[in-house]
Amino acid sequence: MPIARAAAPVTLEAIELRVLQIPLVAPFTTSFGTETVREVIIVRARTAAGDGWGEIVTQHAPLYSSEYTQGAWDVAERILAPALLDAGSIAPAQVAPLLAPFVGHRMAKAGLELAVLDAALRAEGRGFGAYLGAVHDRVPSGVSVGIQRDEAALVDTVGGYLDAGYVRIKIKIKPGRDIGDTAAVRAAFGAIPLQVDANSAYTLADADTLAELDRFDLLLIEQPLQEDDLVDHAALARALRTPVCLDESITSHKAAADALALGAASVINIKAGRVGGYLEAVRIHDLCAQAGVPVWCGGMLETGIGRAANAALAALPGFTLPGDVSASDRFYHRDIVTEPMVLEDGHVRVPTGPGLGVEIDHDALEAFTVARAELRR
Repeated sequence: MPIARAAAPVTLEAIELRVLQIPLVAPFTTSFGTETVREVIIVRARTAAGDGWGEIVTQHAPLYSSEYTQGAWDVAERILAPALLDAGSIAPAQVAPLLAPFVGHRMAKAGLELAVLDAALRAEGRGFGAYLGAVHDRVPSGVSVGIQRDEAALVDTVGGYLDAGYVRIKIKIKPGRDIGDTAAVRAAFGAIPLQVDANSAYTLADADTLAELDRFDLLLIEQPLQEDDLVDHAALARALRTPVCLDESITSHKAAADALALGAASVINIKAGRVGGYLEAVRIHDLCAQAGVPVWCGGMLETGIGRAANAALAALPGFTLPGDVSASDRFYHRDIVTEPMVLEDGHVRVPTGPGLGVEIDHDALEAFTVARAELRR
């Protein structure tokens, strides 16, 4: 059933950009490195009807993707934000077409689009979930567990998250920290919903190692090969019983359609920042729903701004697997919203207030800000 996803234009008066550095509760280690501080760009769209907020989910260095904080800051400040301000009155659905001539920089574009969306929906008194077509008021919460010191530490960490109520566990893997880690978690906790995430750490030459994971009855293996290896992912998928899920490879609706056509994935992780915005994320959701392919909502260690938006996205009907929309305290002692997301019986609630449904804790915002710029019309 078609869902109306139109929002009225807003008149942009200024766009504020801030770089935040927020300490993590604990170091987060993946196959491409360890984070102890989350560096992120927050966008504030100032309009005649009020403000809207967005989040550019880049990291300090181009490790997960080619995008990174300083690059996103530069392109947002010098090119993307001025293009939106020059447009004056703009509807959220016009943001992506307006910025399309500028190649790449999907995370920067997504953060700007979200700020415009939030401003427009707040002006209308409409919630983000209702706008996207959410069908649930809460969504099941999974947790992403970084690579730990050893197998014993991993089991202890996973046990803590299970005790907290998380309904699905994802563990990060890399060569040498794959079979043993997965076996340890399975042996300790039995038939819990479990998946693994390789963050592109393998090649097709590792197919035999990855096939050993079949015996652990995993929900999926996420992004085992490089992001541009759709053909090799298709070959790997034919060699494994474990469903292959793509993350970094899915950068757009077209990339998702190509992956499905090639048989490179039977599950897709949708991250709004990675695909250029929440409207493109919905298009991918609709594509996969029509094809009968399950999707789930990935995470980028978002603040309460992006976390609220992700909860709304994950409440769409095609999101049939628990995503990485965890409680705020999974990563932060202090978030930048007044009511951080919490875990309730293994789920998080979809905010229902106008726009994203969250309010900014301005003291926290100021405390974590390390750079700020404001561009005006």
